Amino acid sequence: MQRRERTRHLIELGGLVQKAGLVDLTDDDRATILGGLLGLADMLQGVGGAALTEVFRRRGLRAFESEAVAAE
Repeated sequence: MQRRERTRHLIELGGLVQKAGLVDLTDDDRATILGGLLGLADMLQGVGGAALTEVFRRRGLRAFESEAVAAE
């Protein structure tokens, strides 16, 4: 059961990479995607990371809301 939940979670995270357009923007270059994510992790761990996390969170919530409205 835990394995199934973990698999679903990983698939959902991959879907977020796709929704953000990173697959197309990087021509599906996984090294570039990973490098970008590592850069993001560095930014979030640095000075002002908590505030940046909140900015990104709000932006993501707006994107989810826009998607939901468009689906109606």
